[in-house]
Formats: sequence, C-alpha cells, structure tokens
Amino acid sequence: MPSAVPQPVVAQLTRAAIFLVVTIKPGPECDGVVRNLCADLAALLRAVGFRDLESRLSCVMAFGSEAWDRLFGEPKPKELHPFREIHGRHHAVATPGDILFHIRSTRTDLCFELATQIMSRLGDAVSTADEVHGFNYFDDRDLIGFVDGTENPVEQAAIDATIIGQEDAAFAGGSYVIVQKYLHDMKRWNELPIEAQEKIIGRTKLSDVELDDAVKPTSAHNALTTIVENGEQLEILRDNMPFGDVGKGEFGTYFIGYARSPRRIEQMLVNMFVGRPPGNYDRLLDFSRAVTGTLFFVPSATFLEDVTSAAASPADSSADGRKTDDTSQAKMPPPDGSLGIGSLKGEIGHE
Repeated sequence: MPSAVPQPVVAQLTRAAIFLVVTIKPGPECDGVVRNLCADLAALLRAVGFRDLESRLSCVMAFGSEAWDRLFGEPKPKELHPFREIHGRHHAVATPGDILFHIRSTRTDLCFELATQIMSRLGDAVSTADEVHGFNYFDDRDLIGFVDGTENPVEQAAIDATIIGQEDAAFAGGSYVIVQKYLHDMKRWNELPIEAQEKIIGRTKLSDVELDDAVKPTSAHNALTTIVENGEQLEILRDNMPFGDVGKGEFGTYFIGYARSPRRIEQMLVNMFVGRPPGNYDRLLDFSRAVTGTLFFVPSATFLEDVTSAAASPADSSADGRKTDDTSQAKMPPPDGSLGIGSLKGEIGHE
C-alpha cells in the first residue's frame, strides 16, 4: 500500500503568511464544495506558485473536530477534539473554526492570490471566522521586540515532532495544529525596563541568549513552555507571525503550533494560563491577550487528493488516504513546499 505524503507542515519559514479560518455553512451542498476543494487544492497551489517557483508558496489545509465529523465521518484521528478553554489567571478562549488555511511564501502577493483563489472556490459555502496577514518583522522578532521561534526543531527533529507515525497508523502523515491570536498592550509593555521584559521572556532582548537558570524566574515564558516527559523534551514546531493594524492600535502575534499530538501544546498552554505549579503563570499574559483559540487536524496530502465530493462512509476508509494498516509510513513532501501530489509531483525529499 502506498505511503502517505504529509502536507508541508515543516516547510521552511517565510517572510509572509496568511492565516485564514472559515466555518462551513449548513447544507450538504456546502459540504460538497469543501470536499471538491480538498482534491483540487494541489492543482490550485501549483497554478499560483508557478508564477515564481523560488517564492516557496505552500498551503496547509486543516479541519476542526465538528467539521471532520460532518465531512468525513469515521474513522477519525484519535486526538481530534474541540479546543479546550483554559481558565486561570488569564483566559484561553475557544473560538469557532471548521477549516484552517495556513498559506506561506516569501512574497505577500502570492499568499494573497492563493487565498483569493481558495475563497473564490469556496464561495457562499463558508463564512470567514478570522483572517490574519502576518509579516516577518526585522530579524525574526515579535512586535514586543524578542526573537520568536529560537528553539524550533529543524530537519528530522521537526518531522519527528510534528508528523504522526504508528501511534495512529490510520492517519500516518498527518499532524495537529493549534492557533491563537494574541493582542499586545504595547504601551504598558514598552513602559517596562528591558531587564524586566527579559525575565518575563527568559531570554536577552538584543542577543537572544537564554537567561541562566540562576536568574531566570520559573514563571518565564520559555520555562513554562518547555515540556519534559520521561526525561525527554517534547517539541512542537511554531511558525508565529507578527500582525497589526496601526490605525486601530492593534499589535499582535499569531501563534501557530504543529505537533504529532495536541497534548503537548495543550500542556504548554495550561502551564502558561494556570501556571506550573498553579498560580505560577506566564507573566507575558499580563500584556498579551488571547482573542482566538482553535484546534485542527492536518490530514496527509494523500488524504486530500483522494477526497470526493460525496460524503465518505466507513466502508470507504481503507480505499483513500486514511490507511488502516500498521505498515503505512509517511513520506516527506518535496522541498519546494508543494503538496507533492498530482501530475507535477516532485521526488520525495526534505530540505
């Protein structure tokens, strides 16, 4: 049985991105429109990306728990569920979202064009829940002035952290992704001395060097988001982006985290919002407010290619990308960031 090709979850970080979250309107005709896009997404991506092959245009399409039940039924990824709100010193909200499109490129115009084509195809079948246009800010810094994503895994470590294997063999090649939009109180943040900011983040602001444990508070952001289980650090892949609307006074960070299990991201968020131990919460949240929160599953590119406009039935599950044997192994997508399927599929590899 052929192996599943993952979507470009571990595509190289880019200077521009669009995060598009939509909800599906009621009606089987709307479901059919979405299913048709699943199978055609690779061709749509090629058509737009062909204008500049060096721009590394890529798109990840992911589905929320209710949307999965509605579109695909059983079987279902083992750990797919609605985003769980967290109530601590601060509140991690849960917000609507059936489909996530994570569009990346070195060029903003290509991201915009692909998003336009996707929404044109979906038409009246969906409503937009959230749309954020992210940008690279100076030397990979957040708007609060610190480098973001320093500890991201790379190469094989990134694959190991994000791509599902035999723990859920029917969905090998898939991944989970959690997104949150944070708005920063820049006035209050900039009133803090640099040393105080560094202790909140756990790194130096200028040189991006991690603070020594002797001076780093246990409530530091990077301390609470480090998850160790059985002596092993559980990693995730972040591709956060700054965004803003100067006229509205909005300055923020769009958090997006990929992992082979959502539990590791959820534990990070519990540590941040509730604290480790409880009460020892992430002080960055005193200045940054989460206004969205959604969990999605990223099926393999192979799965998307095999989706038909008709509703899936359990009997069909072994005939498409949702493999049910224990021998399925995930192949890596081509290094150009494409979905790696269809008539222009590249050789299997990884940058």
